[in-house]
Amino acid sequence: MGQMIDITALNNEGSFKAYRADPAGTPTAAIIVIQEVFGVNPGIRQKCDRLAEQGYLAVAPDLFWRIAPGVELNPDIPEELQRGLDLFGQFDQDAGIRDIEATIHATRSLLGGSGKIGAVGYCLGGRLAFMTACRTDIDASVGYYGVGIDGLLGEKHAIANPVLLHIAGEDGFVDKATQQKMHEGLDDHPKVTLYDYPGEDHGFATEMGDRRSPAAADLADQRTADFFAEHLK
Repeated sequence: MGQMIDITALNNEGSFKAYRADPAGTPTAAIIVIQEVFGVNPGIRQKCDRLAEQGYLAVAPDLFWRIAPGVELNPDIPEELQRGLDLFGQFDQDAGIRDIEATIHATRSLLGGSGKIGAVGYCLGGRLAFMTACRTDIDASVGYYGVGIDGLLGEKHAIANPVLLHIAGEDGFVDKATQQKMHEGLDDHPKVTLYDYPGEDHGFATEMGDRRSPAAADLADQRTADFFAEHLK
């Protein structure tokens, strides 16, 4: 269903690849899919394909292009999981947001210059989806088990458009204290909705592999679909 395209980075920094999945007909809107620490791997491409089946143009930029272009990792293989964590430590998140902004611009052009654009991210991408809501004009953002969002709460005043966050209750990377800080900081924000998934671990909504928890994944994905249907129309 999809193909790789080139996107020009901001400030003449170069260009990077992105996976693009098109719907059968004219797209209703577009959604940028923000990777985990495992690159634009088969699971992220499948996320794009599923969104295309729902009528969206879906684009997943390779945000690791500066440090490991084209990397695709399998988190079920310990060495590849560790490689992803190592890349996370090297990753410049501010540059990543610039690349997401460049992807927004490119995607808007693909839509013909009009139409709404959303973002959905997972793990690192969940964090970046929150940052995207704070720092860009994205129309709606969804973050799955985003890491370190408690440290970004100082930016919440800049959120102008709807945000949905899915929180795994037993997240090995987001402890209970961090989850509590997220609720304390965001529950009263008029643009932000948080959903908790008790007993679920980080990565529960992955498309494939050992981390997937089907019932929780289906619930979160339905909430995401409803959210985008409301805010990207």
